[in-house]
This record gives sequence, C-alpha cells and structure tokens, in this order.
Amino acid sequence: MSEDLTNQESPETNPMDEEELELSHTDKLVGVFTEPAETFRKMSLTSPKTIDWLIPILLVIIVAALSNFVLMSNPEIKYAAIEKQMEQIEKQLDEAVAEGQMTQEQADQRLEQTREFMENQAGAGMIFQVIGIVVVVFITFFIVAGVFHLIVKAGLKGEGTYNSSMVAYGLPSYISILQLIVMVILGMTMNKLLTGTSVAVFMDMNPQESFAGLLLSKVDPFSIWFYGIVSIAYAKMYKAKNAGKYFITIYGLWIGFSIILYFAAQAVPFLRWFVR
Repeated sequence: MSEDLTNQESPETNPMDEEELELSHTDKLVGVFTEPAETFRKMSLTSPKTIDWLIPILLVIIVAALSNFVLMSNPEIKYAAIEKQMEQIEKQLDEAVAEGQMTQEQADQRLEQTREFMENQAGAGMIFQVIGIVVVVFITFFIVAGVFHLIVKAGLKGEGTYNSSMVAYGLPSYISILQLIVMVILGMTMNKLLTGTSVAVFMDMNPQESFAGLLLSKVDPFSIWFYGIVSIAYAKMYKAKNAGKYFITIYGLWIGFSIILYFAAQAVPFLRWFVR
C-alpha cells in the first residue's frame, strides 16, 4: 500500500522531455560556435524554422553592405578598387577592339566615361552594389541549398527536406558575418580592399586567372570552418549515422565545383565572373 502511494506521489519523468524543448534562435546562434553537433542534433528533433536561415542571411546582406560602405570611405581603398575594376574593363574593351566590335577611339571614350562615372557617382554605385549583394546572396543561397539537398537526399540517403537544407546551410552563415567583420578590420589596417581571407587574397593571386590562385583561394580558415560546420549541420539535420561521408561530400562539392567552373571559364570567358 505504501509503495503504491509512493509511486503515485513520484510519477516517472521522461528524460527526453527536457532535452526536446525547442531552442531559441539565440541558443542556436551560440551553439553554432560552441556545440554545433549537439545544437543541430536538437534542432533535428523539431521542424525546420524559416527564421533560422532567414535571419543569418539577412544579416550577411546588411553586414556586407555596411562593410563595403566603410571600406570605400577610405580614399586609398576606393582608389585601388576603382583601378582594379578599370583594369578588367580595359581588358574587355581591348578584346572588343581586337575583334573589330569597336574602334580604339570608341574604347578610349568608353573607358574615360566609365572612370568618370565611378569617381563621381559614388551614391548611385552604392545603391547598385547593395541591390547586387541582395540578389547574388539570395540566388546563391537557394541554389546551393537545393543542390546540397538533392545530393544528400539521393546520394547519401539522408532523411530531410529542402527546409532542412536551408537551415543547415543558412544558420552557419554567422561564421560568414564574423569573416566580413575581420575583413573590414584587416582592410582598414592595411588600406586594402579585401575580397576574402584566403592565402590567395593576401598574395594578390586572382583565382580567375590561374589554377594555383584558385587552389590557394580555398586555403581560407573561415571558409574551411564554415563548410565544416555545414557538414555537421547536414549530418545531424538529415539524421546520418556516418558523418564522415557528409564532410567528404560537402568539401568535395565546394572545391570540385570551383575547379569545374574554372576550366569551363577557359572556354566561356563570361563564367570567370563566377569563379571564386
């Protein structure tokens, strides 16, 4: 009788109840940096939330736009950025002249007009850059999340949805935000417009122009860190038993696609703008 009363007064509790409590977005943000595996494991127990990829992606856009504004406020960096763009434009115009699409005089006039616009229309240029950042970031995000989802779903037999993929690829973007902040600090210190934090950037090697530059552009601590967390995220969100396959797949896609695009750009010059 006393045992029955004891059992009634002390009902058993399910140890999973507390564990399955939904994490706040702040908890998930912190977890990306401190306990990514455990954070994404807990997230996999509940339905993917749009807010978990939308907030970091929006912040990436905002920080990227602000970073560009801060860097371009430095006269030396602004001058170097304009000169770099002018070199590319001049190269394109020279090719057009060689192919007979325009005369040398027309090319020189176009070059001068372009330089004048860049130097005097800073405000309009910033607006176009912000619009470009928004379009590129969102389009790239949806395409990459879709490709990763299809490959993980079909190739690795993962148990997840496209929403799972967007969260797995989007939430680690907080690392990209940290990278942007570091780029601004280094850029202002060095009076140099940095396009990344890879070895290629600091050696002034363009991944579009040499295969060595492309490979060295992948030697980037922030990018390696980012794709490592993305690998963990997909493994947990898609309930994988072997996380190693996810690391091989994600890193392989990141590097492999860039190599394919590089060689494709040799035949189709327009694709060079997408080689990173």
